[in-house]
Amino acid sequence: MEFKTLKPIFKQLFNCLVLSCASFSALASVIVTEGHVRAMPETVPNTAAYFTLENHTDKAVRLIGVSTTVAKDAQLHTIIEDQGMVKMRHVEGFDIPSHGALTLTPSGDHVMLLGLKAPLVLEQQVELQLEFDDGKKMAITLPVSKEAENAAEQEHHHHH
Repeated sequence: MEFKTLKPIFKQLFNCLVLSCASFSALASVIVTEGHVRAMPETVPNTAAYFTLENHTDKAVRLIGVSTTVAKDAQLHTIIEDQGMVKMRHVEGFDIPSHGALTLTPSGDHVMLLGLKAPLVLEQQVELQLEFDDGKKMAITLPVSKEAENAAEQEHHHHH
């Protein structure tokens, strides 16, 4: 009889321990799997960054800000369709579900880099500082590259 009541308590303790260990481990984290900053003509002062963030933790996180030294301002934008018109909308954050991913693309959510301090050159490494709603910050480095026109071209690109 007594054992029965103890078991659930142990189970809870064990779960707590496992969870607290997981949150400290470097393995369970948010990582960038791919990404780039779009190369633009020198006359264009703004560009966009696209990347995929994978959330390997047990709780959803929210990307709430981005900053970079190469531009005056970096903003989170999404593209919405409003009465057949496609509009860019500045948003407060992007949610990354637990064990899910956030993929930033030209046709969806993305990061706008506004007011570039100098034109970006191909293959340049751009560092972005990501800020999450739990107070964590993370630095990522993305290469500058031209947007492939279509998937086939991108595929071709990877084999070289």
